[in-house]
Amino acid sequence: MKLFIASDLHGSAKFCRMMLEAFERERADKIALLGDILYHGPRNPLPDGYAPQEAAALLNNYRQKIVCVRGNCDSEVDQMVLDFPILSDYALICIDGINMYLSHGHRDIPPMTDSDVYLTGHTHVPLIEKSGWLHLNPGSLSLPKEGSERGYMIYENRTFTFKTLEGREYRQITV
Repeated sequence: MKLFIASDLHGSAKFCRMMLEAFERERADKIALLGDILYHGPRNPLPDGYAPQEAAALLNNYRQKIVCVRGNCDSEVDQMVLDFPILSDYALICIDGINMYLSHGHRDIPPMTDSDVYLTGHTHVPLIEKSGWLHLNPGSLSLPKEGSERGYMIYENRTFTFKTLEGREYRQITV
């Protein structure tokens, strides 16, 4: 299975459209969204192309392919316009003998073993960190921070590949 992993759209229809184009280009099977889907939050500026209703409509076309967790900016009101569940704080995907825990990253870390992978967003900064388990963050699609680029990750055959929104590969780790 090929998994497309992204986070922190913050209501940008522009970057949602670009993300879905990248998903199609990658020919992935599923999209794992790590929260902060429609709202930009009081601490963030409005992202370019901010149009949460349009972003919701675009995402709803992919509802059968999306696994999503709740971010600190997601709410019950957001769930009313989305046709896939977003209000769980955690999700678990098991692929190739790997337990991948999905979370936005603003809650406690679930119990992890050394062979687990913890996928989060929230910081808007790409991350590869090994501290027992492997912690990965694709960064943000709409509001990247600390000089990072807009990007996502691809998981396939025990390898996580970090890519810019345009598809340029810049980091890779195999588990």
